[in-house]
Order: sequence, then structure tokens, then C-alpha cells
Amino acid sequence: MLPESSLRELRAFAGRLADVAGEVIRAAHARNETEVETKPDGTPVTVADKEAERRMRELIAREFPDHGVLGEEFGEDRPGAEFCWVLDPIDGTRSFLSRVPLYVTLVGLRHAGKPVLGLIDQPVLRERVIGDNRTCEFNGRPVRVAEASLAAAVVVSTDLDNVRRLHKDVRWSRLADSVSHVRTWGDGYGHLMVATGRAHVMADPVMNPWDLVPVLPVLRGAGALVTGWDGGDPLASGDAIAAAPRLHAEVMAALRD
Repeated sequence: MLPESSLRELRAFAGRLADVAGEVIRAAHARNETEVETKPDGTPVTVADKEAERRMRELIAREFPDHGVLGEEFGEDRPGAEFCWVLDPIDGTRSFLSRVPLYVTLVGLRHAGKPVLGLIDQPVLRERVIGDNRTCEFNGRPVRVAEASLAAAVVVSTDLDNVRRLHKDVRWSRLADSVSHVRTWGDGYGHLMVATGRAHVMADPVMNPWDLVPVLPVLRGAGALVTGWDGGDPLASGDAIAAAPRLHAEVMAALRD
């Protein structure tokens, strides 16, 4: 466990990283035109994605030159470093393309390979949640996940097509019929909603390390139980179910029993 003094310094620096990304993203959000490229995996990437990550990397190189970096747009530097920043400049690029403010900037930090700090930032709404596995703050005030019965739960998910395509072995329809309602307020913003108690369950069907590493310390710091859809380690499975512990058990039972 990192000393509290070190953690405070790193939390403040994570905020600085989100600030420099937010400057790029807010300016791009205000413009009508968006320059878009298609990556080899078929997903879109914008000039704003690349510029925001580039600026975050420049700040890390200047302030912490011995730290590693893993970013969605420019890959990994110094993979053997004790500390490694994990960056997704715009998580939810399709929402960004439509100027729907459900996209976020994700900043995570691994220490000795383990996620120790995470930040989720919506730069247009100016909503920021940061967690360290033990605590979680939303715009500077402590927050916790909301308890609810399964029948009263609000479930959010990034993409229901991916749920149906990638998780054919679960009973998604039974879960959807058992809860209050399901909405696709997804990507990193869905995790922010669960951490702040606005929604009860985040069911993310597929995630990369730059999606997962930043959100895990946030969710755990807010009191959520986070597993993969198989009930195991989300970093191993590349997907996540997050909720308050008792509700999480009910969700998994609905999906799998």
C-alpha cells in the first residue's frame, strides 16, 4: 500500500492530467466538424483523442520521467516501470462524435502491476470522480454506491449488441425483466454513475486495460464489488459487473443460476 503522502501527490497529478485532456476535448466538443479516422479494429479515433493523450504523455514525461505509460492511442512506454499511468483520452468516442456528454477521460495508475488510483472525468459537464480502492470522491465530496433491491435497480450498460454477441451464456433478458429499468448510459460514464449512486449496476460487456484499470479503484473505493461476467477477476476476463455487494450477488444469480 502506498503511503498517504505519495497517494495525495499522485491523486493531484491525475487531476492535472485530466485537466490538460479536458482543455483539448472541450474545444473539440464546441466545434461542429470532427476529423475521424478508423483504427484497424474498426473503431473510430479523432484528432482530439490523439491530441489529448499526447498532452497527457508530455506531462507525465516531464513530471515523472521514470513512470511507464499505457494509452489507447499510442501504446505502451517503459512497460517494466514500477508505476504505470493508464490513459483513455476519450472513452466513448461514438458519444463524442454525436456530442452526447456520456464520454469521459479515464486516468489510471498501476503500482507493481496493480491498479491503485483511478479517475473518471466528464470535461463538458465538469464531473470528476477519483478513487484509490479505499475512498472515492465526486467533485471533492465522498460518495458511495447505492444499495437497492434487484427489483428497484437501475442497470446501465455500454452496448446491448455486445451483451448479446459476447455473453450468449448469460440470461440477460431475465436480469432485464427483474430490475426497474436498463439504459445504455455506458462507457466510463456508466461506471461514474454507479460510483456516485446515480445508477445501481454497471454491466460492461467488453473492456480493454485502459478502460478497466482507471475504473476499478474508483468503484472499489466507492464500496462496489467488481467482477468479470464470469464472477472472476475483471482484468482477466476483460469485462465487468459492478454493484453494491449484496445487489451484485442478486445480479449474478439472475444472470447465471
